[in-house]
Amino acid sequence: MTDDPLDRLIAAEQDERRRLALFLHDGPVQNLSGIALMIDAALHSIETGKLDDARSVLGSALDRQRDTIRELRDLSFALEPVVLRDQGFAPALQALAEQVGTANRIRIDLEIDPAENIGQSAQVATYTIIRELLDQAIRRGPPTTVKVQMRATEEGGLETCVSDDAEPERRRRSFEAVEERVKQLHGTIDVEAGDHGTRVVVTLPSYATRR
Repeated sequence: MTDDPLDRLIAAEQDERRRLALFLHDGPVQNLSGIALMIDAALHSIETGKLDDARSVLGSALDRQRDTIRELRDLSFALEPVVLRDQGFAPALQALAEQVGTANRIRIDLEIDPAENIGQSAQVATYTIIRELLDQAIRRGPPTTVKVQMRATEEGGLETCVSDDAEPERRRRSFEAVEERVKQLHGTIDVEAGDHGTRVVVTLPSYATRR
């Protein structure tokens, strides 16, 4: 792996594209293909007078369609949460925590009051970093509990700590995408992996939080 920041950023973006492509292929695309086959089967049942079979198949197709809509809505929310733009950082992160917590049956505790005082660009970047760290914790575990804590530093910056009790992450490369996002804001990241989980601390300088 090269140490050039630009190469690492490009690699991180490529990893993100691959992740999205895999999600779309294995999720919504497969579901839509299955729905098309089910509709074909329902039409055949109607043509042959098997109306009860057609109703059953169409009911299953509708259930799968609703699941697909939910998956795409969740993806859209993760990429560009409307609530972040319209209501602010705290409601957006609360909505994310509820969504992720409910879907994975985990508890996510938030202490994020200082984030309301940072600029919009810094809020978007911080939200994205937290979302990626939550995704990583779930892939490793999932955990039973995740804590997101934010505090203002003495220099006027912002420190964000995300800790979880999932299987500890010992591969530094897993955090490269997050590291590149942090570097774009001239911040620092510290990763501690122990026997009881992983703790990630991201610190942004004061001038970055005003953006």
